[in-house]
Amino acid sequence: MKKILPGLLLAFTIAVLASLVETLLPMHLIGRAILALFIGILLHPYMMRNDRYIPGLAFTSKKLLKFAIILMGSTLSISVIFNVGKLSLNVMIFTLLTCFLGGYIIGKMFGIDWRLSSLISAGTGICGGSAIAALSPVIKAKDADVSYALSTTFIFDMLMILLFPIMGQWLGLSDIAYGLWTGTAVNDTSSVVAAGYAFSEQAGNFATTVKLTRTLAIIPTILVFSWVQHRIEPTSQRMKFNLTAIFPWFILGFILMALLNTIGFIPIQIQSVLQSFSQFLMVMALSAIGLRTSLRDVKQSGTKPFILGFIISALVVIVAFLVEMAMGLITF
Repeated sequence: MKKILPGLLLAFTIAVLASLVETLLPMHLIGRAILALFIGILLHPYMMRNDRYIPGLAFTSKKLLKFAIILMGSTLSISVIFNVGKLSLNVMIFTLLTCFLGGYIIGKMFGIDWRLSSLISAGTGICGGSAIAALSPVIKAKDADVSYALSTTFIFDMLMILLFPIMGQWLGLSDIAYGLWTGTAVNDTSSVVAAGYAFSEQAGNFATTVKLTRTLAIIPTILVFSWVQHRIEPTSQRMKFNLTAIFPWFILGFILMALLNTIGFIPIQIQSVLQSFSQFLMVMALSAIGLRTSLRDVKQSGTKPFILGFIISALVVIVAFLVEMAMGLITF
């Protein structure tokens, strides 16, 4: 405990600072998770001169992150998933295929490491920073890759908050059509909320529900990438395939929390507390990742990952729109 306390307290302090800054921004324009990441990156050259922070930051970015993901399950309900899923499943399937297949193919053309391109695809296709943070320990991604992927999705999200309501009004979309489009095409939850409610309250409610449902794609994604990571490890380091050995067990905690919430075992008041606690732990984890990230490492990746992120994000926006047209939700 003595070893991890300095780094833990440092991550906690940055998370509190990021939360305070977020409240001062109009419409919470920049989420505290992104703020915490950037603050951590800026402080890296100064704080990492002292090795006493390293154990606590490693604990926060790995262990606390997984615990935060487990608690995140308390915000989901199986009944909501089924109801919203009837309408949004087709769109989500096509957008996820676009992200991961397109990300892999274009990333390979650009010569981008598959781990970085996968993080960008996960952030774009599932739920922004949460998906990136959840997938990174599974594929053993570098902290610089995590920061780069988060930065890419963040920049595109800022554009979508401004452009989506304008495009929705110009295209004459209904609240349901716009909410489904926003919930499946915009990355981070806070950005979905901002873009959704900027159109209308009903559109914002539906977009948020679609976004929470979309979060469940984390589960099969992590299982698939756990197997992929196992297969690509050097033969000398790889044991015979064993699902129990590579299975990310924290996902079981995530599912259990969702089931407990579904059967009504978690009171609304407790659910609110767990959700807030989960979000704050996620902010702490991202601040720790930022503190462990060197801008030199990020710069070495060049501009190609940013271009990849923009291409994939733009494709998702287009594909989601076209699928809704095919479903008859958007007509001209």
